[in-house]
Amino acid sequence: MNQSGASLGGRKNFQPGGTPGGAGEFLLGLVLIAVGIYMVFDRVTVTTSYWHFLGSAHTSFGVTLLPLLLGIAVLTSNGRSIVGWLLAGAGVVLILVGVLMNLDMYFRPTSLWTTILMFGLIASGLGLFARALRPHRARSDPG
Repeated sequence: MNQSGASLGGRKNFQPGGTPGGAGEFLLGLVLIAVGIYMVFDRVTVTTSYWHFLGSAHTSFGVTLLPLLLGIAVLTSNGRSIVGWLLAGAGVVLILVGVLMNLDMYFRPTSLWTTILMFGLIASGLGLFARALRPHRARSDPG
């Protein structure tokens, strides 16, 4: 199992970055990053806006349906038609891209303290994570 990567390769402890020491800093950094990102994502509101596709005015949803409808029509007459499958697939992709393009995200009003806490957790977590990847001095045994 040593060659397969399923073990720690004969090492006694977890060593982030392949260097001795830093496992606690590594794990604490990951936890701080995760909590900070969760807090930021919790304060973001996602809404939709009017359907506009490729710079058009608010009336282009029907145009994005055309490839899907044409593909379905072709597939109804010939289920093995490559053109029909390409049109239907392109129609589905256009609709999904259109939905994603029409999402608006807003950072909800929040206190300065909470904002500093959220981004401070992410920054300190990144610092601990990076510090854990650097080599640490071996602990000297007291005599």
